[in-house]
Amino acid sequence: MSDAKEFYSQIGAKMEKMRKDTPAMTTGFGTLFSKVMKDGAISLREKELVALGIAIAVNCAPCIRAHVKKCLETGSNKEQILEAASVAVVMGGGPAYMHVIEVMDALEALGQ
Repeated sequence: MSDAKEFYSQIGAKMEKMRKDTPAMTTGFGTLFSKVMKDGAISLREKELVALGIAIAVNCAPCIRAHVKKCLETGSNKEQILEAASVAVVMGGGPAYMHVIEVMDALEALGQ
């Protein structure tokens, strides 16, 4: 737990340094993030649970910590977060960018 506490106490300053040192990258990612991570066909709360599951599946500890916090901030409770984590364990991996094509193909095949 001390690693998580350290992460939360230092992440703001580290992110600010990254924004200063890599403005093009952080601006580009920030634009994508702000366009996607808002209420849409699914709620921001649901999107944060999905993001958490992916973070777990790809073994990204900083991502896990960030999205657990965001899950709580968007209204998920501990039980919901742990259930999302359980789904990630069942999947044993994470979706890759190119697999979105598979999702789109399946939706089309199902008349959507």
